[in-house]
Amino acid sequence: MLSDRPCCAQIQGLKTVAASSAPFLSIVIPAFDEALRIGRSLDRIRQYLSGRFHAEVIAVDDGSTDHTARVVAQAAQDWPALRLLVNERNRGKGFSVRRGVLQARGHYVLFTDSDLSAPIDQADVLITALESTGADAAVGSRALRRDLIGVHQPLIRQAGGIFFNWTVRLLTGLKLRDTQCGLKLFRRETTRWAFEQMRGERFGFDPELLFLIQRGGGRVLEIPVRWDNDPATRFSVLRDTFQSFREVLAVRWRAWLGQYPAPPCGCVAADGQASAHE
Repeated sequence: MLSDRPCCAQIQGLKTVAASSAPFLSIVIPAFDEALRIGRSLDRIRQYLSGRFHAEVIAVDDGSTDHTARVVAQAAQDWPALRLLVNERNRGKGFSVRRGVLQARGHYVLFTDSDLSAPIDQADVLITALESTGADAAVGSRALRRDLIGVHQPLIRQAGGIFFNWTVRLLTGLKLRDTQCGLKLFRRETTRWAFEQMRGERFGFDPELLFLIQRGGGRVLEIPVRWDNDPATRFSVLRDTFQSFREVLAVRWRAWLGQYPAPPCGCVAADGQASAHE
């Protein structure tokens, strides 16, 4: 199993990258009506990044009706690495992640939920995975090691998640056991095109993004991470689950109709997935 921290050689590599103009890491945080939580999350991210490597943080306010943008703007006053993007209206998590990633300049791009249900230090596990394997994406997973979950979701959401994952695997060919965990890391140079092509704008965007990366021959790792359910989640079981199913069905339909442009490499890998959990 992969270690939880980058090794000495990797840390030295991070310092070398940090000396260049582009950040080593970009962190994208989609946020909707998160004024009460995002300040605390930004503090934790800033503490995590302190003295580690050159990074930027991009918070995307998805048309919030509260003071989310104001909280982020105040935090940015003495934190030059933090940028705020504001959507004119609520467009969805997928739209916000896509917008933030396409603005990112880092060698790696991490997106995380604003409540940090997966603690930000779990980014170390994903960075180690990509640094040691050369893979294109590392997705945090709650399914590979259930013992790492501190606070579980309600049973109805757990059951819905299992059924949704079964549907994703059936319609997209993805073999990942958890596509919806809100902590994912990407090698920007090799995956940016997938963000450009993805069309899902709400909670169902993750399977489409990973499907596109796989379709382009990219290698995706599934990595177990620590995770705690936040009861204040914005996810609506009925509304958002239905919307997510629609978005996954749309992915299969567009693929059948040939509506996705050919991947940049012009080829499709037979199997671009792997698990780092052994």
